[in-house]
Amino acid sequence: MARVFVYGTLKKGQPNYKHMINTAKGLAKFQGRGRTVEKYPLVIAGKYNIPYMLNIPGTGHHVAGEIYSVDDQMLQFLDEFEGCPEMYQRTLMRIEVVEWEGKGGAGEARAAAEGVVECFVYSTMTYPPEWVGLPYHDSYDSSGKHGLSYVLRESR
Repeated sequence: MARVFVYGTLKKGQPNYKHMINTAKGLAKFQGRGRTVEKYPLVIAGKYNIPYMLNIPGTGHHVAGEIYSVDDQMLQFLDEFEGCPEMYQRTLMRIEVVEWEGKGGAGEARAAAEGVVECFVYSTMTYPPEWVGLPYHDSYDSSGKHGLSYVLRESR
């Protein structure tokens, strides 16, 4: 099992969360809520209002999201879903645990006690330069005050 941190449309209550709970795509077990240890710019961009975490450490906000434990099948699905490695790149990032729900072995207990876990995160280094000038968000909600509702793939 691998740890994945999701900050956008795959979170609970967001438009693509259905994929996280679809066991035909693999297993994803919610572990808790967290935020990036380093600051990153989280922008909403493109004609479909997609959330992107730009891989520019030290700029932006500590981005909030959810931590999942996923099996290899789900990780492969997420790579395909996220257009990895062209659109997003899957990299390891340090995530500060805000609230831990996972119950597991000594490793998870130790990680929760220390308050920081390493997770795969889908961020991007391949973006138009003007995206750096977009507003930065500390958390994502498709129906947030920004007024930029995500457009589902099936509606494009």
